[in-house]
Amino acid sequence: MALTLPAHPDPLTDRLHTSGLLTELAHGLGGPFHYLLPHRFDTNLAAFHAVLADAGVEGRVHYAKKANKAAVFIDRCAAGGAGADVASLGELREALGQGLRGEELVVTGPAKADALLRIAARHGALIAVDALDELARVLALGLPRPPRVLLRVHPTDQPGSRFGLVARDLDEAMRRCAEAGGQVRMEGFGFHLSGYDVRQRADLASDLVELCLKARVQGLPADRISIGGGFAVDYVPADAWETFLSRQNPGDYHAGRTFTKDDFYPYHSPVAGADALRAVLAASPARRGPSLAERLRGAGVTLLLEPGRALLDRAGGSVFGVQGVKDRDGYGIVTVDGTSLSLSEQWFNSEYLPDPQLLSTRLAHPQETVPYRACVAGASCLDSDLLTWRKIAFPARPQVGDLLVYPNTAGYQMDSNESPFHELPLPRKVVVDHLDGADRPRWRLDR
Repeated sequence: MALTLPAHPDPLTDRLHTSGLLTELAHGLGGPFHYLLPHRFDTNLAAFHAVLADAGVEGRVHYAKKANKAAVFIDRCAAGGAGADVASLGELREALGQGLRGEELVVTGPAKADALLRIAARHGALIAVDALDELARVLALGLPRPPRVLLRVHPTDQPGSRFGLVARDLDEAMRRCAEAGGQVRMEGFGFHLSGYDVRQRADLASDLVELCLKARVQGLPADRISIGGGFAVDYVPADAWETFLSRQNPGDYHAGRTFTKDDFYPYHSPVAGADALRAVLAASPARRGPSLAERLRGAGVTLLLEPGRALLDRAGGSVFGVQGVKDRDGYGIVTVDGTSLSLSEQWFNSEYLPDPQLLSTRLAHPQETVPYRACVAGASCLDSDLLTWRKIAFPARPQVGDLLVYPNTAGYQMDSNESPFHELPLPRKVVVDHLDGADRPRWRLDR
């Protein structure tokens, strides 16, 4: 029996998939493409804002722009009262150009270039300082308006992390900020924490609140903390995920490829998105005393968030055209008109696991089709170029001209690794509007 891993049912995207629009777009664009659903971004952003309001916590959501390069999501930030987390001069310029103000930006990333620091400071962006030498370069800018900085703290629970100031450097950074007086405005602390552990994030956030109180004694404003992103996305149902993890073996993959449980992103998460923020705020740090929300309110500390994937949940998919199919012993190899570089889980010795959906006119007559197992390969000359190593249980044998739709790929999958290898064009991004109305969906190219 083929091992399946279907995404959560989504009636709205099902409507798009059956509308005929994707087939027209594949023909008109002449290659693979990604579709974007900005109204889903709006819904996810509103959910984060609602959690902050329910908890009585002063907070600010900054969309982690690295999660998707599309301009439309920055547009939605400007319209929905969110800022952005940027980590390069290009991302900074794009965010400013799409309508966000400098003070609505947080600039992260290690060892920032001088040009990035200078322009970020001139526009009033909040700069997350990651090292003492970076702080020295900020202090040397000599701008009329003091740069706004956040000191990034090294997470003691993740000693292998390359981000943040260790304890002795943090003390030195606070001393330098205090002595600098009007040369800098040190507004608080932040951290970069890998993974999705709610309690670990709440505990470290509580430590940052205490650091704010300590910094105020030294005359520093220190009225905000950033807990970064780390809000999981729930892609697939719990039972499907548990079955997949317990049953998957080399026989399920082309060429007997092997994966361990640790290779995979946690595609099912019982607490995800804005609900994960709710759990962080409700947690009692160190399992005692007031909740994190109470500590934030009591200390007068603003909470900054930098979600990326969680704001993009169900906000887009990736579409590839079938170019050919070859039969192997017991399964097939479907080759599509793109490459695995457009599904970025390969960064992590893994692959994107939710099942792709076959769009074919033949599926209107299921009694005339026979199920077919196949992996999905890219159109390059690399033997390792597979979008999906797993042998997918398609409802019929794909044919040239059919489409494969990978669901829910807006968060990191679409463009983190894209490359015009072989001079193949990068997939275009198509914004789909009015999907939930009575009329036919409308589309436009992302700028």
